[in-house]
Formats: sequence, C-alpha cells, structure tokens
Amino acid sequence: MKASRFNLWFGRAWLAAGFFFLFLPIVALVVYSFNDSPLPNVWRGFTLRWYQSLLNDGEIIAGFVLSLKVAFLTACGSVVLGTVAAFVLVKYKRFAGRTVFSGMVNAPLVMPEVVVGLSLLLMLVSVQRALGFPERGLVTIWIGHLLLGMAYATVVVQSRLQDLNPRLEEAAMDLGARPAQVFWLVTLPMIAQSLVSAWLLTFTISLDDVVLSNFLSGPGATTMPLVIFSRARLGLNPSVNAVAAITVAVVSIGVIVASYVIARRERQRLLDAAAAARA
Repeated sequence: MKASRFNLWFGRAWLAAGFFFLFLPIVALVVYSFNDSPLPNVWRGFTLRWYQSLLNDGEIIAGFVLSLKVAFLTACGSVVLGTVAAFVLVKYKRFAGRTVFSGMVNAPLVMPEVVVGLSLLLMLVSVQRALGFPERGLVTIWIGHLLLGMAYATVVVQSRLQDLNPRLEEAAMDLGARPAQVFWLVTLPMIAQSLVSAWLLTFTISLDDVVLSNFLSGPGATTMPLVIFSRARLGLNPSVNAVAAITVAVVSIGVIVASYVIARRERQRLLDAAAAARA
C-alpha cells in the first residue's frame, strides 16, 4: 500500500514538474509583456504601453496578418489533401506506386526543414524563370507550409480511418447509398474530430514556422516569426513579448473552444450509440 501510494504521488509530482518546466517560459513571457521597463529581464512595474505601441508598429501588424492568412490557407488545404491521401493509403491497399506515394507523403516529416526549404526555393526559382510566376511571397510560403502540413494531416486522419469499422460503410452501401453518399453521410461525420485536430495542428505549425518561411518569403512578405527572429538579433524589447502573449491567448482560446466542441460531440455520439443499442 505504501509503495503504491509513493508511486502515485511520485508520478503526480513528476508530471507537475514536467508541466512546470514546459509552461514556465510561456507564463514568464506573458508576465513580462506588462513590464514597464524596456529591459526584458528587469521588472519595473505594470503597464500596457507595449500593447499600445503595437498599434503603431506596422511591420509587426503586417507580419501577424500575413501569418494568419498563410496559416488559415495552410490548415484548410492540408486537411483536404491529407484526407485524400489518407483515404488512398487506407482504402486502397494495393496499387502501382503505393510505396513511393506513401514515402513521398511522409518524407516531410523526417527530412530537415532546411533541405525542404532549399529544394522548394530552387524549384520555385526555376518555375519563375520559365513561366514568370509565382513571385516569392504569400503563395510561395503557402506552398511550403502546405507541403509540410499535408504530411501531418495525413498521419492524423489516417490513424482515425484505420480505427473505423468498415461494416458501417458496407451497411450503408447495402441500403442503397452511393459511394459519395457513404463518404458525406457516414464516413465524414465519424472522422470529423480528426479533421478538426488536423486543422488545429497544421494551423499552429504554419503560424510559428521560421525555416520554410525564411527560404520562401520575399520583399514585402515577411511573416511574424521572421519579424521577431530578425529583431532578436538586435535585442528584443517588451513589444515582442506583447505580440507573443496575444498569439498565445488566441491559440489557447482556439484550442479550448475546439476541445469543448469535440468533447461535446463525443458525448453526444456515445449517447446516441447507447440509445440505439437499447432500441
């Protein structure tokens, strides 16, 4: 009994220490965003002037807006392409080039971003010289983020598809549903939670990406992480902490809302399944 109680408290203490180690820098960043001192590590009092100064910082605002645009487009495109790729890998066990296709989909997960960014830059420069487009900017950044995000979305959706009971889809087809109807009415609702998870994951990955954005950005198209990274070389001021605090707040609210919606739908699904079993 004593050993089990010790293991219980030791596990809780170790978990608490892990969370403390992970989230203490974020908490410190948010706290120092209200610091009245221009020095990031010296507390001189509470103030909101760094948040007010952001309203006059056109570079930060433009970078933040561009990052949101790229992240939104990346998340949407990654979910669509990742779902298609996951369906191909799960539903079709054998077809010509399946191994090559699977390797190409998963390659961005294991390749260094520097290699991916450099290869994309060389390809896009060659395409631009031949066709005259695309110019380095939002489109090229989106292409790079989409390549990386699709790989993550494929893994998330594929893991959910593998756990689905194929008899549900077969039953729908036996009742006269066409393949498109089976997908929209049966399969899609069952994988909706994984689609939301993939969207949030790829949105976050795109929002804070530095390496790919550094290779694929152009004049007048600088994302927020690149702005912060360039200013870090000259010394950060608390206005950067304010930007990071706002980003943390936005992402946290999004995750909390999405988690609540997913949990609510899961409870409703379990209630519907229990009601169907009783009937």
